[in-house]
Amino acid sequence: MSFTAQEIENVANAAIDYHYKTPDVRSQSLQEKPLLKAMMAKEESFPGGKEEITFGVKGEYTTDIQGFEHNDTVGYANPANIKRGRAPWKLIHSGIEVTMHELLKDGISVTDTSNGEGERKHSQRDKTVLANLMKDKVEDMMEGTDRGMNNMFWMDGSQDAKEVPGIRSFVLDDPTTATVVLGIDQSANAWWRNRASLGLSTASADAQLVVQKLQSEWRQLRRYGGRPDSVLCGSAWLEWMEKELRAKGNYTLEGWTAKKSTDASIADISFKGVNFEYDPTLDDMGRSKYCYVLDTKRLHPMVIEGESMKKHNPARPESKYVFYRALTWVGGLVCTQRNAQGVYSIA
Repeated sequence: MSFTAQEIENVANAAIDYHYKTPDVRSQSLQEKPLLKAMMAKEESFPGGKEEITFGVKGEYTTDIQGFEHNDTVGYANPANIKRGRAPWKLIHSGIEVTMHELLKDGISVTDTSNGEGERKHSQRDKTVLANLMKDKVEDMMEGTDRGMNNMFWMDGSQDAKEVPGIRSFVLDDPTTATVVLGIDQSANAWWRNRASLGLSTASADAQLVVQKLQSEWRQLRRYGGRPDSVLCGSAWLEWMEKELRAKGNYTLEGWTAKKSTDASIADISFKGVNFEYDPTLDDMGRSKYCYVLDTKRLHPMVIEGESMKKHNPARPESKYVFYRALTWVGGLVCTQRNAQGVYSIA
């Protein structure tokens, strides 16, 4: 027997939807950001300056040895091989705004209405609130800042002249094409070039061409003192490496019936003790087939002292009850040894 229209209306008037209350709004689109994590962990400070961060590098040597006997004349060299690398520093901002009206609807008052500090939650607020509005806005600012910084570090600077040029401005797909990189002419200085090998063959997993290429490249990346400590990969690159490893391996050494269950997964991949990390941003950028091998001791951010993720509570306009929160970061990204960095991709 079905409900009558009167019974349905009575239920609608007597009941409300069940709202599952959690302390936080559960985001559905958070991703790991291993490049951002690596960069912020290596951040160094500087006192300020005109508009660039400069650093000295050299790749050529003038002095040589000379054999002599008795009163032979010997020569002397006057080395002059120092070059100055240059990286711009920029001012980066992220911020949110919220009105007094919004906060009052959320059961929140502010003690100091000049800048919005001193939040106070109203009594019995839990009877009206489904989510913490202010907390969600601040979380949006923090995650939005991380996403923006992460994307900036991955890009080459062409997206916005007011942003810091990221690693793709000096870890180039083809280091033989560009001329001046970080202020130094790489066409005239072969030592001022990153390693690159794109379109590696995926014709046969058995041939293990990618693993073999990495073996030889790792040697070259360490040739001049580089020590790779961060390997960031897209999903397609990692999937192909797993295929190469599976092509020469076995699921189990004990047999299929030795245990109640057989783990068909493959362990996380590492090379020379350095873990290969999946960076979802590479997929987002259409670079799922790419792998970046980095030495973060020679590639890292430089920030003006005291200006890394600085918090601000700006005063509100006298004519509007709007409150603000902001973060600023002031710095640049330097690479003091390009031949210790590499980029690779599969076909």
